[in-house]
Amino acid sequence: MSSKTTHAQKLLLFRLTGGKPFALGTLKVREISPFVPLVRMPHSHPAVVGAMTFRGSAIPVIDMAAAVGSRALEPEERKTGSIIVTDIQRREVGFLVRGVDRIVDTDWKSVTPPPPILGERAFVTGLVTVDGETIQLLDVELLLSLIYPVDGDSEEVSLTDVERERLKLLNILLVDDSHVARKQLSDVLDSKHIPYQVTTNGSEALNIMLSAGKAGKDIDLLVSDIEMPGLDGYELAFNIRDNGSIKQPYIILHTSLNSEMSLSYANQVGANEALTKFDAEELLHAMLRGATSAVEQ
Repeated sequence: MSSKTTHAQKLLLFRLTGGKPFALGTLKVREISPFVPLVRMPHSHPAVVGAMTFRGSAIPVIDMAAAVGSRALEPEERKTGSIIVTDIQRREVGFLVRGVDRIVDTDWKSVTPPPPILGERAFVTGLVTVDGETIQLLDVELLLSLIYPVDGDSEEVSLTDVERERLKLLNILLVDDSHVARKQLSDVLDSKHIPYQVTTNGSEALNIMLSAGKAGKDIDLLVSDIEMPGLDGYELAFNIRDNGSIKQPYIILHTSLNSEMSLSYANQVGANEALTKFDAEELLHAMLRGATSAVEQ
């Protein structure tokens, strides 16, 4: 891999009740199924239309259009729709969509961040042009967080006073394009009163690291998402390892993908660790290993 190499990805294109196209990275997708009869789930979120059996287990099925605030699919529309079964943040979920179009090849450098006017609750993490049409990449982490709110459990993660002070000594940088993921990461560290910097993309993270080095405040620990518009986590890690002017940090790549392939590739580009989102205790223990590494350097 050279510094000019981009990390290719495949996107699954689909449509909801309107005509606008949307996309998910195929690494999140386990299977695409035609609509099947669903079992009703009492007391569930209004966007959850039922449950289906997937490889021997019952998983919830979410009407994706309803979940993002659009018109829900009518019963007759559901029958001709498709269910995209995903594996995200250690959870298998089916998303009911109006129709699946095709799979296309692209790379993260072709993906641009959404304009600020969309706001952090727009369910969009990036935009990419395919055959002259603008495709919106959906922020499924945000979507799932609204349907299945998670009570903050960071206070339950115990750190000794010594461990907490070790982390406080580090210059920590968090990088993630997802509003939900940034909040999860921030909440963990805020609950332990551990200072950090945070940014939304790899290019800005690289600039922060270069500026920090010139100011004599090198970043000791980097926690970065993998899938990001522009400079993704793989390339960010590689560029850091390939830059002799940067004091080398401990790099933890953090991904919502339950994919052995993505985690293996993270190690190949120079990451010290690769974790599947989101386990606060697992993350803090990885950061403590980074603190030990920083002391040994």
